[in-house]
Amino acid sequence: MSGETLQVYFLGTAGALPTPVRNPSCIMIRRGSDTLLFDCGEGAQQQMMRSRCGFIVNAVFISHWHADHFLGLFGLIQTMSFNGRTEPLTIYGPEWVHEFVTILRQVARFNLKFSLESVELVQGSWVRFDGYTITAFAARHGLPALGYILEEDPRPGRFNRERAIELGVPPGPLFGRLQRGEIIRLGTGDEVREIRPEQVMGVSRPGRKIVYTGDTRANYMSIREIASDADLLIHDATYDETEAERGAEFYHATAAQAGEAASVLNARILVLVHTSSRYPDAQAHIGDATKKFSGSIIAPNDLDVVEVGFRDEI
Repeated sequence: MSGETLQVYFLGTAGALPTPVRNPSCIMIRRGSDTLLFDCGEGAQQQMMRSRCGFIVNAVFISHWHADHFLGLFGLIQTMSFNGRTEPLTIYGPEWVHEFVTILRQVARFNLKFSLESVELVQGSWVRFDGYTITAFAARHGLPALGYILEEDPRPGRFNRERAIELGVPPGPLFGRLQRGEIIRLGTGDEVREIRPEQVMGVSRPGRKIVYTGDTRANYMSIREIASDADLLIHDATYDETEAERGAEFYHATAAQAGEAASVLNARILVLVHTSSRYPDAQAHIGDATKKFSGSIIAPNDLDVVEVGFRDEI
């Protein structure tokens, strides 16, 4: 697992209204051979073409049913069908996901060559993939809404080569078996002895973790237990601090609140997204967040890609 890539494509970083340079919400995460979409706003297909990431998507997670977070799915599934997809596609989301997928089938009015499945998630729901889990948590957005946590399984500790040799393990295939968690046996007859993985392996190390809040008011205290220590915290930052009252009224966070969340949750990198079209750039947002959070802060442009590394390798 340590060799699996983990890349985040910011296909859409705008607020509810697109701009000439920002599309509505759409985040693609590639983890190893899996490709997941978190929200799929209008124009997502063109962004996929521009980023050269293709249309192979293993699952879609929708945060809530505001149009800027799902309109891109209508065109995307039609393109997938035109391209010959036959594998089922599951769309995960909060309440009303079943109704949405039913409408998706009805509105398309073409011969869909693959099945569309729907799964409703609530606070604490989780979806298991190979080597990682997606966990849903409740967002505060004035309607049923979710954020998502992608968390990899713990990694094995570091292999102590010198200790293995001291124990009589010859370099070669037996090293690999120990690293995979197998007990090996050395010697013959009455001289057989076991070497256990814990004798040559260090303590397990955490995998990588990405938290995506979706659209939400400040929400960090309610998710502190499950969302702490993220390598990447992708947070709603619709408004700068001059519009804090508007943010509360429309159930959005400010960049300063996103910074406070990153600090409380001990995030490594804070990513500010869903920027309102009223701002020509995100410089004020970064400045506001910096007052609350001393770690790395980015406000990505559309089509930016972030490679998420392991904390202990940075």
